[in-house]
Parts: sequence; structure tokens; C-alpha cells
Amino acid sequence: MRPVWSPCRPQQQQQMSVPLDPSVKRSYIYNKYFKDYKDNIVREPRRPKTIEELKTIAKRNIAKVVFDYVEGSASEEISYQRSLDTFKRTEFKVKNLINVATIDTTQNILGKKVDLPVMFAPTGYTQMMHHAGEPAVANVSAKRNLIYVLSTMGTTSPEELAQQIPNVRRWMQLYVMRNRKDTEKLVKSAKENGFEALMATIDTPVTGIKIRDLKNGLTVPPRIRLGTLLAIATKPRWWFNLITTKKLEFAAFKGWNKPLAELAQQIFSPEVTEKDIRWLKSIWKGPIIIKGIQSVEDAKRVVSLGVSAIVVSNHGGRQLDRSPVPLEILEDVVKAVGKKVEVYIDGGILSGQDVYAAIALGAKAVLVGRAYLYGLMAGGEYGVNRVVDIFDRDLRNTMALTGNINLAQVKKSGARIRLI
Repeated sequence: MRPVWSPCRPQQQQQMSVPLDPSVKRSYIYNKYFKDYKDNIVREPRRPKTIEELKTIAKRNIAKVVFDYVEGSASEEISYQRSLDTFKRTEFKVKNLINVATIDTTQNILGKKVDLPVMFAPTGYTQMMHHAGEPAVANVSAKRNLIYVLSTMGTTSPEELAQQIPNVRRWMQLYVMRNRKDTEKLVKSAKENGFEALMATIDTPVTGIKIRDLKNGLTVPPRIRLGTLLAIATKPRWWFNLITTKKLEFAAFKGWNKPLAELAQQIFSPEVTEKDIRWLKSIWKGPIIIKGIQSVEDAKRVVSLGVSAIVVSNHGGRQLDRSPVPLEILEDVVKAVGKKVEVYIDGGILSGQDVYAAIALGAKAVLVGRAYLYGLMAGGEYGVNRVVDIFDRDLRNTMALTGNINLAQVKKSGARIRLI
């Protein structure tokens, strides 16, 4: 049976209310352990329970060319699969006879508290996945006290995001582009619109080869071809929303309608060096995070430049296939530079258990991309919020079952990656 979920009509999300017996309410176990969670126990919404379920719904809702863009990675797609496999091979230490009645998932990120160690990673072309686009994701981020990172390749400009969701903690992801004036213009816009940090991506001297996108001929906006007409027939709601809402285009590159691979060649610069990071520091004068660290050596180099944080990342497997698996090198990177900067990680994080694994191996926080895009494609803002629910539920449950009541204890407890 196909999964059914109608998040755009929350009033139809029926809940099954199970009345509690009075004797249960008077019991010691209920009042000690379950009283604060009774709403979660007696009401179980009919909605997706896992990221995988959201992915299934998203695939049914969205045109193949768009789903393939989100799901796909570079070349043979080995790197991303290795990241997924590595998270599955993690093993946690368990402590019993610990009072875990109160679980604290908060974390301080660049001096400010967030409610979960989970950030919304920068993703390009977000309005293509759902017509609500980046503002829908940022709104969830604001409501859940998280951090949203806007992409250079986004369909919403820094000014538009600041106007629509003024209370979200927002960072600006940046490529040092071939035309440095374009880079400087974007930095200035981010500064003027209240973005608190820059996240410079350094793993894109050239774009990776994404076979799915090449086969699909992906463009923004999608071109109308015979195959497009067939897609409209199978995904009419998505196409209707695409055609009847805000024009789909790059906020920073308005008017572009050629294949995405050609745009990447115009943007990505093969000449970026440490000198450009120093230049960014001189024009930004605020926290800078470097994304795309794939070795201890690179971590040490960028930390020596005076950055605030780094992201251990292989771009979700979307750049170099057979690149290092971020989780496998995380501990070594943290040992080398973790006392000087905050260390984050991304790539293949699809559950609260994955978040736990990353924290246990030394990360301060994680960035998620595909996971929240599945939610966005499945149900817009409601779907993204459901993704946060799932991460929060899984992380709290894992912390309780391992005997850790806060993230400092999770990190101290550690984890190991099994060979098989």
C-alpha cells in the first residue's frame, strides 16, 4: 500500500486519543517517568515515522529529474553510499543504572544555544523541490531554535530571507567565485541582512560529474520537452505549483536557464587558495566556517588562518567520488584542531542515531541536507518540521538508552566504527 500523508491539510491529521485509566494516573511509575510525556503516549498522529518514509513520499510527489538531483551524487555514487554504510557500522557504549529522566539536547554553537545539534545545510535550487522554498525551511529553523544556512545557489536572496523570516539564526554559504566582484557583492548582502557567519565551501574547484543530472538534462527552471509533458501528467500538483508560484530562478544569477553543469563552470573557481580565505576575512570581519575538510592536513591549514569552525565534509558525495568518508576521519580531525575551533560534520545523516554517532566521535554539531529536502518534497514546511521531530525523538531515545543525559556526556562516552 502506498504511504498516505496530507501535511498541507493539518486539520485532517487525525489523532487517536487513548484515555488513561484513573489507576494508571495514580501509579508511581506513571507519575515518575511518564507524566511529562503523556501527550506523546496517548496521541499518535498518522504521519511518517522515519526519514525513509518521508523519502518514499517525496519520490511519489516529485518529478524524477528533481528527485534524482536530491538523491544522486557524483559518478558511481560510491562516496555517499560509503557514508551511509559507515554510520550503520557505528557502535555505542552503554551505561545502565543511570537517571535519564531529563535529557538535554542543547548545544552552544558559536556562543549561542540551539535546541538540537542539527543545522540545516545549504542546498541549491530549494524552490524546485517545493514551491515554498528556502523560507519554509528557515521558518522551521526559527521555530525550533536551530541554524539555517542559505546557499549561494539558492532560489531566495539574503534580503528576501531576512525580510520573510527575520528571527532565524542564519549563516551564508559562499563559493569564492571566478568573478570576485560577484563574491564581494554576496558577502555585502549577507552582512547588510543580518547573517551572523559565512560558510565558505572549498571542495569545489570544479564541479563533480553527476551522471543522473547529465542524463536528465537538468536545468533551472526545467525546460519543457516531450519528457517534461509526460512528467506533468504523472506529477500534476508539483508542476502546477511550480508554474503558478514565484518564478523559479537563482537569486544570485537571475535569468540563467542553461544546464546546471554550465552554471557551475561559470561560478566555481579552480584558483581558490589560502589567500582567498584571508581576503574573505578582511571583507567579512565576522565568524567564518570552512566547509569541505577531508584531511587532518587541510584542517590544520585552515585553522591557522584564524577561522571559527570547520565542517568535515565531502559535499555529500556530490563532488569527488571515492573521497574520504567524513565520519571515518572525524576523530583524527577533532584531535588535531578541536581545541582551537568548533568541528561540524555532514554527509549521510538520516536519523538521530547518526547525530549521536557524530557527537560521540567528536563533532560539535551536524549539518543535514537530503533529510530535510525529503521532508520538504513530501510536505513542505510540515514535512521539514517532521524531520526535526524524528531527529529529536531518535537522539533523545538513544541518549537515554546509552545512559547519557547531555551532549558533553555523549562525547565523553564515545563510539567506535566496526570493521564489519
